[in-house]
Amino acid sequence: MSTLKGKIAFVTGGSRGMGKAIVERLAKEGAMVAFTYLNSENNAQQIVSDIVGAGGTALAIKANGAIQGAVKSAIEETVAAFSRIDILVNNAAVAVYGPIETASERAEAYNNQIDVNIHSVAEAVRTAQKYMPDGGRIINIASVGGIRIGSPGMCDYIATKAAVSAYTRGLAWDLAPRKITVNSVEPGATETDMLINADENIRQYLMDSIPLKRFALPEEVAALVNFLAGDEAGYITGSSFKIDGGISA
Repeated sequence: MSTLKGKIAFVTGGSRGMGKAIVERLAKEGAMVAFTYLNSENNAQQIVSDIVGAGGTALAIKANGAIQGAVKSAIEETVAAFSRIDILVNNAAVAVYGPIETASERAEAYNNQIDVNIHSVAEAVRTAQKYMPDGGRIINIASVGGIRIGSPGMCDYIATKAAVSAYTRGLAWDLAPRKITVNSVEPGATETDMLINADENIRQYLMDSIPLKRFALPEEVAALVNFLAGDEAGYITGSSFKIDGGISA
């Protein structure tokens, strides 16, 4: 497969879970992929090695999205290596859960969540669009929780993901004159480390609410991202795509 042959992609948070699956799928489709990681250096380097071994091109860059300027620098490093950005995928995110009664105790974590989930997304878009040719693609990973909460203790996290979906719609208007499409992907419960390591009662609670009675696979989310990154999605912009097994139906 080579639907993205010759394209340059930049993915935030690409060393684990959905991010890893997205990086690998874009590379499989022929894109040269740069991605950020924070703590999973071994994972990141293994992904690069696997992609290069398969004949592709990949670059892993350590960057903390909570620090202003880090994502900007990572994008500029990518441009220095590959000359431009055709596809931007904002995947990196932090989730902080807890009851509203203890919110003040989580203030630092909450601010970190805002920085990663909202500020770094805006920084990535504002930087990447300068190096993106007309007709580029921006895909933001939001959450189905932006319209359906599902359980208590998630209000802070959900607020950030709802902001990403709203930001996507505004960006679609701003970048339409350049034929740059901007869409969001809104996964439900997905088999990533967070869910795999969750308490069995939580897993069962989530499973009971899903009509298809299974969790999403990271590769399924990556397949949707891949479609939105390709030429066939050129008339789709400002849209939010739920991939949640029917939980929002």
